[in-house]
Amino acid sequence: MLTLNGTLGIKDFQKVLFENQLIQIDKNVLETVEKSFEFLKAFSENKIIYGVNTGFGPMAQYKIEDSERKQLQYNLIRSHASGTGNPIPSLYVKASMLARLNTLCLGNSGVHKSVIDLMVQLINKDITPVIYEHGSVGASGDLVQLAHLALVLIGEGEVMYKDQKCRTEDVFKKENLKPIIIELREGIALMNGTSVMTGIGIVNIIFTRQLLNWMITASSAINEIVKAYDDHLSFELNQSKKHKGQREIAKLMREHLKNSTLIKKREHHLYNDIENVTVFEDKVQEYYSLRCVPQILGPVLDTLNTAETILIEEVNSANDNPIVDVENKNVYHGGNFHGDYVSLEMDKLKLVVTKTSMLAERQLNYLLNPNLNKILPPFVNLGKLGLNFGMQGVQFTATSTTAENQMLSNPMYVHSIPNNNDNQDVVSMGTNAALITKKVIENAYEVLAIELITIVQAIEYLDVKNQVTSKTRAMFDDIRAIVPNFKEDIVMYPYVNAVKKFLMDQCK
Repeated sequence: MLTLNGTLGIKDFQKVLFENQLIQIDKNVLETVEKSFEFLKAFSENKIIYGVNTGFGPMAQYKIEDSERKQLQYNLIRSHASGTGNPIPSLYVKASMLARLNTLCLGNSGVHKSVIDLMVQLINKDITPVIYEHGSVGASGDLVQLAHLALVLIGEGEVMYKDQKCRTEDVFKKENLKPIIIELREGIALMNGTSVMTGIGIVNIIFTRQLLNWMITASSAINEIVKAYDDHLSFELNQSKKHKGQREIAKLMREHLKNSTLIKKREHHLYNDIENVTVFEDKVQEYYSLRCVPQILGPVLDTLNTAETILIEEVNSANDNPIVDVENKNVYHGGNFHGDYVSLEMDKLKLVVTKTSMLAERQLNYLLNPNLNKILPPFVNLGKLGLNFGMQGVQFTATSTTAENQMLSNPMYVHSIPNNNDNQDVVSMGTNAALITKKVIENAYEVLAIELITIVQAIEYLDVKNQVTSKTRAMFDDIRAIVPNFKEDIVMYPYVNAVKKFLMDQCK
């Protein structure tokens, strides 16, 4: 059981999302939430507080009568539950719920504790609101998407329950759950924040880190099987560059390749007995896609680490408006709901993931082109050349998917469009950025799946499976358990999809 105390880390998300760990709320947190609610209730009696006794957005100039306060919250939720497009997968919605729950637990939102209780039950029972991709501009937070969450909490809308889309009312009856009753400002407190873009972003980070680990494995294996020189991975060379990411990638590749009998030492081949040689048979240096992996994946790692830091800071921040400050006995109005931090990090993340897919595609091309590698048949074709095609067909898929990533990597951060009667005149588009990044990551896994199948076929052709390092052999065995050794042409798409699923499932 994971106890929420107002601070969540990336490992906490992994436990809840991928290991289905149950959650509970620390009693001190519940006391904080109650104090916040009671303070706001008393504080707002003789004052104008946005979203308590005013309209919303440009309608804030209109005072709301005391008798209409609760109806105001219901009206806000129902009117803004207007998302369209494809439903966001439950995994990402659950992450968004956890992010929102943590924010509410900080005690800066003034919600009734019944909100906390119901959200905990929904997360623990794996009941997720149906939330759609389209709707957020990421400025007053994820108003539209979070409205679908709020809609479920008041017992309306739809949920995903046991992999089926169901009416909330029916599921609540079945699970003996009671909807919240609006007490003060539960509508705007649930909706006015960055939790959907942040939740999606957290999952993106988890999948990207796993993608990077697989890319290190693929890059190490390809260096090994083509018997590349090892000095481009050396401590000395990479330590001469100050970037942490480059140094770490090189270190991980050295660890992967330690004890390799295939990787070559330059001093054994080019530093001795070269007096009578005019043209070298082997390449003096490898192509960039093999030799420059630390310099290419280093920025990916550094960017990923920064994105994780920023998004975890967002998860543990108050991103509501206004902010309730019980300690100083005040309520502060501002713009903590603005998603620029998340938007920028998601744009940066999709850039580096796109570059990762480009590296995988170039390494794949190196293996498939005998004029480049000089040791493998065209398209790593283990059958009869001309009659069989090997990996020729799936290269088209990898190339096409990489090209899509290159197009999708254009930023959302600078695509602000004013709306809401120009009240929201500069917006973040953070949720769009997070969702596009999600697509880019999924695409990258497809390209990497094709590359790994090709590496395994190459190991088979070269008959070196008993000579590669234990880590390469483990990867070989994992992929070979999914994709059989084939000489005759087979239908490839089920295998590519199965390998992609296997690679992504390792986050569990």
